Amino acid sequence: MDKPCVIDSKGFRLNVGIILTNGKGQVFWAKRIGQDAWQFPQGGIKANETPDEAMYRELLEEIGLRPEQVEILGSTRQWLYYYLPTHLIRRHKRPLCIGQKQRWYFLKLVGQEADVCLDTSHTPEFDGWRWVNYWYPLREVVSFKRKVYELALRELAPLVTYPRPYSRTRSPYYKAARS
Repeated sequence: MDKPCVIDSKGFRLNVGIILTNGKGQVFWAKRIGQDAWQFPQGGIKANETPDEAMYRELLEEIGLRPEQVEILGSTRQWLYYYLPTHLIRRHKRPLCIGQKQRWYFLKLVGQEADVCLDTSHTPEFDGWRWVNYWYPLREVVSFKRKVYELALRELAPLVTYPRPYSRTRSPYYKAARS
């Protein structure tokens, strides 16, 4: 039997987020299966699983990559939180989950692009993907995740070798990121 994901005492589901780069300043952007919604890969941390273990499991389940096909460039220092919109909270389930508590990882693809496979699990999350500019997700992600994406991208930006790290004067998405 599969272990359930952990929900902390405040109602936040422990989760990992994955920002994968191709080394050209672009990041992996995935389309949710059957929807017109795009996001970074992410997933819950199961009982007795470390964030690193969850990240590697989610990486394999969602985009078919193994540990030797990526290099960890860094991760967020602290947990980042977001609340679920009221209509997405499943009030009949216990424990009640009101949002996500995430540790974000910044990975570089060292394998081949052809190694990406979206259907390695029994229940695929995505049915499409593409490389996008590092800051592009701030304009496109669903609104309730936008602040977490901004915090993760800003913290991890110094690890990007191209284009230049996030700056208020250089980023064309700064205005969108603040709202």
